[in-house]
Amino acid sequence: MGLGGCIILIAVGAILTFATDWDMQGVNLDLVGVIFMVVGLIGVATFSSIARRRRVVMPPTTPVVEERPHHHTEDGYQNGYGS
Repeated sequence: MGLGGCIILIAVGAILTFATDWDMQGVNLDLVGVIFMVVGLIGVATFSSIARRRRVVMPPTTPVVEERPHHHTEDGYQNGYGS
């Protein structure tokens, strides 16, 4: 059940609790509405905690430094010194 389902549960529960005056034998619609609202609120809390854990913070990338290859002479001395 996603966030939309939780919001629908809260809305249906509020409608059953506050906006209806139906009387059904053996069913307390006010209590059913309160249960729907509580389940919807628990779902919203659960969904938001899971969504917070999924959010990954990427560390800033460090620039890649490429080293130039070193040029060595055949005798091991650079720039011709010691020849």
